[in-house]
Amino acid sequence: MGLFGGQFANVVEWEEYRDDIIFWKWTNDEIKKGSRLIIRQGQDAIFMYNGKIEGVFTDEGSFDIESQIIPFLSTLKGFKFGFNSGVRAEVLFVNTKEFTVKWGTKNPISIPAPNLNLPGGMPIRSFGTFNFKVSDYICMIDKIAGVKKQFGVEDVKERVVAVLDQLLMKWISKEGKDMFNLQSNAFDIAAGIKEDLDMQLTKIGISVVDFAISSFSYPEEIQKMQTKAASQTMVGDMNKYQQMAMTDAMSNGKGGSASLGADMVNMQMGMMMGQQMMNNMGKTMNADNNSNATQPAGNGKVPKFCPNCGTPTNGAKFCPECGNKLG
Repeated sequence: MGLFGGQFANVVEWEEYRDDIIFWKWTNDEIKKGSRLIIRQGQDAIFMYNGKIEGVFTDEGSFDIESQIIPFLSTLKGFKFGFNSGVRAEVLFVNTKEFTVKWGTKNPISIPAPNLNLPGGMPIRSFGTFNFKVSDYICMIDKIAGVKKQFGVEDVKERVVAVLDQLLMKWISKEGKDMFNLQSNAFDIAAGIKEDLDMQLTKIGISVVDFAISSFSYPEEIQKMQTKAASQTMVGDMNKYQQMAMTDAMSNGKGGSASLGADMVNMQMGMMMGQQMMNNMGKTMNADNNSNATQPAGNGKVPKFCPNCGTPTNGAKFCPECGNKLG
């Protein structure tokens, strides 16, 4: 290549690759003779000349630009490098992977709920993820790459969040059969949002691959009502329901300002406990009486002398003198 061969050559590559960057533009004064293009796994390289796409290269590897790239370009295929002259071109590196982004509503969304008599609507939060990837290089370059050196995931997320509240309101109103159990219709709601969101992002060359709703969050007061309703549903008959109500009343009465109802419940429970104790005592006394009635009168031992006349017994069960029973 001569004395100065490769002196002005440069390497065209995405040096500071990051997972959260969608595309990055290599810019220099010009590409010199002997320069090489390096494409890594998960990248595509797009040659641009005067703002237009000259060629898209998807194979990973290291390529000599003069012999392996220039011949495949559109208007530059016949370009010949001079000793001191190069080609003024830009190379756009595109991250080809599928991106996964978490999303969440910044503020509660007020969903119209006329059946619930809520003038301002039901305030709901929602969280989930969405997946996207670059689908149209020409559109992306036309709308974004022409004015930006790089474009990241956060840029796409900002666009999504900007329209997400309206899309949630639209599809919850359409597909939300039960306002208190929106999760049961989360798949249909998410499918509608994905369709609308894809139409929005297609304008900048990006396709929404998937959109998922992980959860809906209600105000704390609504959650307490749901929990109580679920508990009451589990009660099968009125007696059990009354027992639960009595327990709730007693628990509320412990707060320091017991209500009259709680006092009455406590009194009734005290009387029931007293009656139970009396019944237990009665059972114990009856058991003792029955036990005493079945025991023998004596202890079964024969005294050495008759308690009636004082005659030695010699182990006999009856006194030999007076006939008194000794055992």
